[in-house]
Amino acid sequence: MYDFSYPLGNAVKSTRYQRGLTQLQVADMADIDVRTVMNIENYKANPKMEVLYPLIRALRIDARTIFNPELQRETPALQQLRLMIEECSEQEAEALIPVVESVIAALRTKDAIEIG
Repeated sequence: MYDFSYPLGNAVKSTRYQRGLTQLQVADMADIDVRTVMNIENYKANPKMEVLYPLIRALRIDARTIFNPELQRETPALQQLRLMIEECSEQEAEALIPVVESVIAALRTKDAIEIG
């Protein structure tokens, strides 16, 4: 077993479960063998970049969860939000900034009132 086997296996398995995918569906999405997905999820794989890259891209896994797991402690909601933002066009991002600022300000004001 390799040190990276656990972050990789956990990331693939949890993302697959969150998205309601089977191992076969993941394998098809990444154009890899289903046994490779099984081995990764069971911490028995040392995948080459030719496997790792399409797998991470197909599942839209933040690579930090695999390569720097000690730095990445985001909740699933924050991960989902980050991925959604990263897929926005510049125009979409510009339109979202004031909306997000308003929502955050409202939530923080509500929290401050409830605490005080």
